[in-house]
Amino acid sequence: TRVTPVSTRLRRRHSPRAGGASAPRGRRAPPPSGAMDFSELEKREGVRLSWNAWPSSRIEATRVVLPFGAVCTPCRAMPEMPVLPYGPVVCTECSAVLNPYCMMDYHQKRWQCCLCNTGNALPRNYHEISEQNLPAELFPAYTTVEYQMQNKSPRPPCFVLVLDVTMSREELQDAKDSLGQLVALLPEECFVALVTFGSTVTIHELCETSHGMSKAFVLRGNDDVEQDKLKKLLGLELTPEEHAYYAQNKQRGSHVAEEAGAMKRFVLPVSECEFQLQTVLDELSPDPSPTEKGTRPCRCTGVAIAAAQALVAESHSAQGARVMVFTSGPCTLGPGTIVGRDMSENIRTHQDFAKSNAKYWKQANNYYNSLGVRLATHAHTLDVFACSLDQVGLAEMKTAVDQTGGVMVLAEQFRAESFRQSLKRMFRRDENGMLDMYFNGTFSVFCVPQVMVQGAIGPVSALAVKSRSISENEVGLGQTTSWRCCAMNQSTSLAVYYEIINQHANPIPAGTPFYLQFCTRFKLSDGEIRLRVMTVARRWAESSAAHDIVQGFDQEATATLMARQATFRVEHEEEFDLLRWLDRTLIRVGSKFGEYAKDAPETFRMPGPFAIYPQFMFNLRRSQFLQTANNSPDETAFYRLMMGRETVLNSLVMIQPTLMSYTFNGPPTPVLLDVASITPDSILLLDTFFMIVVHAGATIAAWRKANYQDQPEHEAFRELLAKPVADAAAAMAIRCPTPRLVECDQGGSQARFLLAKLNPSSTHATSGSGGVGSYESAIAGGGGYGGEEKDIGGK
Repeated sequence: TRVTPVSTRLRRRHSPRAGGASAPRGRRAPPPSGAMDFSELEKREGVRLSWNAWPSSRIEATRVVLPFGAVCTPCRAMPEMPVLPYGPVVCTECSAVLNPYCMMDYHQKRWQCCLCNTGNALPRNYHEISEQNLPAELFPAYTTVEYQMQNKSPRPPCFVLVLDVTMSREELQDAKDSLGQLVALLPEECFVALVTFGSTVTIHELCETSHGMSKAFVLRGNDDVEQDKLKKLLGLELTPEEHAYYAQNKQRGSHVAEEAGAMKRFVLPVSECEFQLQTVLDELSPDPSPTEKGTRPCRCTGVAIAAAQALVAESHSAQGARVMVFTSGPCTLGPGTIVGRDMSENIRTHQDFAKSNAKYWKQANNYYNSLGVRLATHAHTLDVFACSLDQVGLAEMKTAVDQTGGVMVLAEQFRAESFRQSLKRMFRRDENGMLDMYFNGTFSVFCVPQVMVQGAIGPVSALAVKSRSISENEVGLGQTTSWRCCAMNQSTSLAVYYEIINQHANPIPAGTPFYLQFCTRFKLSDGEIRLRVMTVARRWAESSAAHDIVQGFDQEATATLMARQATFRVEHEEEFDLLRWLDRTLIRVGSKFGEYAKDAPETFRMPGPFAIYPQFMFNLRRSQFLQTANNSPDETAFYRLMMGRETVLNSLVMIQPTLMSYTFNGPPTPVLLDVASITPDSILLLDTFFMIVVHAGATIAAWRKANYQDQPEHEAFRELLAKPVADAAAAMAIRCPTPRLVECDQGGSQARFLLAKLNPSSTHATSGSGGVGSYESAIAGGGGYGGEEKDIGGK
């Protein structure tokens, strides 16, 4: 592939040196720390760093207290990013990719890697490169580029639908309707398979038969199923006798083996099996196994996932695939059992974990972890859609879902609007008609010799890639510089943690640039392979007290990194005092960067870049990620799963919800998370990411009940009522899973969802006997108005 035509076109359109000026031979300098707009940098680079200037020695780095890390969004939509129709140029020493920060020798046709300083020869198709004729990857504005890689055998992804049939006929019909909606959202070239389970596991053939009757294979629900065993049970390979029979006619034998394979019987494109699939779904009925009074139904969820994994491993190994489990209750049979069948036996709680009384926890957790390893080995994903009033075992399945990049969706029933909107959002298409899903990804990081990689936290699994850049101090999934991302979307973010190892005796001049690179290889839904390369440059600072260090602090990215590290440690370290660690870290940060007079606490203040960080930590301490009270283990697992994968902005909303006030006096304004923000003549919009609450003040609610909004002279009131609902709908439309929407009135029962997130700063003890602005007044509705409330998509 010749570089010249592409690069010339790009240079004329975007190069700041169009017109014949020469490009510099040296490396471009990073932007000065004091002038950084972190959100704008993220739009251009796809990365946010906790510190945008780093101290130049290990000793000074420890004095900074907070972690050095990056929150990377590998598949973020970047309209200005070029897509190059050729492969990358790679360093022979460190495997980093050619980028604008590399030094070029146009005469010798060589380049020097900015990460390891190794000299490399340019490939032959770059022989026309010059200062006036640059390829796109060397343009100063293109620090993030994407390459189109060759894929000789592209194959669309596969979706294995695993449906629980141990439910009532009405619930099963709702589940079948949801699956029909899902299939309608899939592109016709995508593959699909169907597995149902109850007391047994049923794998359905989706091919058309001459006699018009569909065939299904039934497996026992109390035995694990692996790939080799499933091949024999389903007849997916020739027997020794058949091999001997077709030894003389290998062409005929190959044809017979192909016809018996999984992709001719169980896994077919939607365009070929949609009618047969819908027919099978229509004929499904609730599990016939009897359920005695006082017992739970037999449900072999673990074996069903194992069978689906084995089936898709046989047909789509190392190709994009998702195992999508739709369940209505906990596993009670076979490996992966969460709870016994006797209803007198309660499902485990957080108290049971604390007292080591969770009878099935260890075995179930180990089993689902092993399933996660099987799925990740073949680059496949596990998704769990739980529609039940009871727990279903998400706490045990969390690791398997997380390490395969899957999603969890919690709802009370399959007909819930939030559940169906989540499905619709998950299978949305881009402007080219492809799914907003990326499959079989590999995420690799590269850094300069003075920096080592401690680990990563996110929906990934570690790969056994050894490098000299691996740190002994592990954070998250460490001991590697590459991770597998079985599935991603545009909002999937990964947190990478670094350690500075340069010795104090080997000083680096202040202002010297250093570089980090993030390379993500993934497949689109049509099978095309892409490689996105993101290279960032920042500066070394002389010491931890340097001005650049303070001005380059990104408190939002740091709060996200700390939240991920805290949730990861609380799940994986049994003897870890989380709140004490957070408090001590915050105290050390205040001692290092705070400004105060000795023995005068009222003079304490944090500099501008640190101003909101203590507030983030305060809300993190009392958040559902660290506090388990009033949440089931399944809910806690869901919250922590989402914290480990969302962008910085979404993570901040989870940590510290936003509260907007709508009044007649002007546009919506943000207000404090405090009961003092509740007033009778305002509407509040609370966004916690998982739930959105529209709360009408007592006076507003009374006017609405009097139908003032229907009168022509009160159009302003009608607009005031509609604005927060429209903003809530806009926020819900871009999130997956879709948050729950609660509309309530001051004094109503569901106003508790708002009050639970507010600081009760004013009580009867501080505001007199239920005075205006008191906590009791906020609950009672001030003027005494009650209120009926509406919960959209909930109870």
